[in-house]
Formats: sequence, structure tokens, C-alpha cells
Amino acid sequence: MTDKKAMLAGDISARVADIEPHLIAIRRDIHAHPELGFDTVRTADIVTAWLREHGLTPQTGVGRTGVVADIIGAQPGKTLLLRADMDALPIQEQTGLPFSSTIPGKMHACGHDLHTATLLGVAAILPHYRQQLAGRVRLIFQPAEETPESGAEAMIADGAAEGVDWAVTLHNKPELMTGEVALTRGGSTASSDEFDVRVYGVSTHAARPHMGVDPVVATAYLIGQLQTLISRERDPAHSAVLTIGHIQGGTTHNIIPDSCLLQGTIRTKSPQVRADMEASFRRVCEGVALAMNVRIEVDYLRGVPPLMNDDRLIDALENILSHQFGKPIVAKPSDSFGAEDFSLFTERAPGCQIHIGSATPGRNDHLHNSDYQPDERSIAVGTQALVRLAVDLLTNNNN
Repeated sequence: MTDKKAMLAGDISARVADIEPHLIAIRRDIHAHPELGFDTVRTADIVTAWLREHGLTPQTGVGRTGVVADIIGAQPGKTLLLRADMDALPIQEQTGLPFSSTIPGKMHACGHDLHTATLLGVAAILPHYRQQLAGRVRLIFQPAEETPESGAEAMIADGAAEGVDWAVTLHNKPELMTGEVALTRGGSTASSDEFDVRVYGVSTHAARPHMGVDPVVATAYLIGQLQTLISRERDPAHSAVLTIGHIQGGTTHNIIPDSCLLQGTIRTKSPQVRADMEASFRRVCEGVALAMNVRIEVDYLRGVPPLMNDDRLIDALENILSHQFGKPIVAKPSDSFGAEDFSLFTERAPGCQIHIGSATPGRNDHLHNSDYQPDERSIAVGTQALVRLAVDLLTNNNN
């Protein structure tokens, strides 16, 4: 059994090596022509052409500009969804690379170009193992991961998640050296909820504060009280992040205004902490309104939920990926409080996010940076990981 697993690892690695230059060329083309949000028309066309070239029948226009293609195994079985995001960021690129962005103010600074190229690699390699597969692999190329309006939500509304038994995505991680693959347990990314709080007082002259009700002082007090939700109410092992990003009140020096606006975000790593934080947030606002004799209106907007990695799937992937890469891969808790709309898929089916090391030697890169230069060898590593997990999960899909 061990020899067969080693042979499969070598075969997958060799097949990926054969097409790696093509995948890198596609990545560079996509990188040079970044597209934002749902406007991923050119990228979707590249994806569609590649899928057809490799014998697949892509469905286009899913979730407006998304692309879906199924690889159907020789035997019936479960459905595994693999997703890559396609959109870029509104950032002016500063890398100076020969294939840097040709579109002013737009850049692939989060590595979605790597992700798209990786899943195209899967589309080329995985059909070679069709006779071993019991079930199907659904390839999802998603727009609008970086925008408030979610591409995942749009694709799900168009049926992309129907009949799915597992959902897996990957993300490049410049904190890890290329060649490293990491799994996490529990929340891989956080929920991201936004709030607009309006504190209403009574305006008056600054020389006569007793004749009004000062919403600025009440807002300052509210901010301090809200921070105690993290420092004094939350268990540090199950923490959250509360950030005030914007305050606006008043128009000049000598007038106490009628109102003050407070805006920010709350991020959590579990559904229960998320619910607790919203309830506590509203309670503190109500208390401050009473204590400070002001009226407070809260507009609390839930964004994407936390991406919760499924324990049974992580157990399986620890074993599968260790065999593919010939070294132990052990899942650890995640320290990320970033948000990821793939969580909308993992709300519907057991799933997880895999981290692929993308650190370029001699650099100290990080995501969403205008000089982000990931190691392109991470494409081949990610392709190997996704192909191997698909083969093994669908070969043993009764587990």
C-alpha cells in the first residue's frame, strides 16, 4: 500500500511538472490584466478556453461571471468542490516585474492569479485519474471574493453548491516557505460583521453644555466600554477583534453637535462567539444610552461567517497530503482574523482551507501589498495537493 501511495505521489508530481511552465505563463497573463469584483470577464474567458482544451464542458455566467466544470469519475459517488477565486484588488502595483499590472490602480496583490492557475492545473491533471474516481469533482472559478457583494453567494444562488459533499479551497501564504503545506483546525478565517452606530444628543453652544446633551462625550465613553468586551468579557482562547474605523461628529469648534457617527467591524472565529459578540455589543450600546442620556441607533450588518474547517476532513487530509509530499503535515490552530467568503460554501458542506507556502527567498512579503511577489513554484505545490486529495477522497468516498 505504501509503495502504491508513493508511486501515485511521483506520478502526480511528474504530471504537474510537465505543465508547470504553462500554468506559470497563464498566471503571468492574468496578473498583467487584473480584474475587480464581478468584472472578471477576461479571466473567465481564459479559464473557459483552458477547460474546453482539456476536454471539459464548462458552464459560464454562474454567479454573473463565474465558471463551473465537473470532472466525473468512472463510478458514482460523492461530490468534491474545489474553488479558486479570480478577482484582483484596487491597488497600484509597485513590483516592477516584467508581467506587472497593465491596468492602473488594479493588482493581483492577494494571489488569486496563483489560485486560478492552480485550479487550471487540476483541470488538466485530474482527468488522467478518472477511472479511479467514484464521484465527481466540481471546479469552481469564483469572481468577487474581495468585495462586499460576495461572488460565493452569487454562485451558490445559481446552484454551484447543490449536491456537494465536501468543499475545499486553498490560499497562498507568504509566511510559509514554498513547498510547505499547512492545515488548520477550527476557524481558518473569521467572520466579518460591520456596524454603524449613531449617537443622538442635543446641540448647543460650546459655552453652555448644560443646555444640551453631548453626543461626542457619549461616543467617547461608548468606545471605551466596547473595548471591554474584548479585554474583560471574552475568553482569550476564544477571542474576537473589535475595531473602530471611523468617527464623525460636529462641524466646527464651538458647537456641540446633534449626533455622532461611529463605524467599525467585529471579527470572530466561531459561530457562538459571533452571536455572543453581537448580543454584548447591543447590550453595551443600550446601557451607554441610558447612562449618558442619549439615544443610540445600531445598524449591525452581518457579513461572511467564519470559515470552519471540518475535523473529519482535516484528519483525512493530514494523512493524504503527508503521503503526497513525503513529510508529516499536522493541522494547527489558525491565527488569522481575515475574512473569506468561501465560508458560505462550508456552511453548506463539510470543508476546509489549505494553506500553500508562497514565500519568495530573500523577501518578506505579505498579502494586499503593492509590492507582493509570491513564489510561482507554489502553483505546482497547490496543484499536487488538490489533485491528490481529490483522488484519495473519491477513491475512498465511503469513509
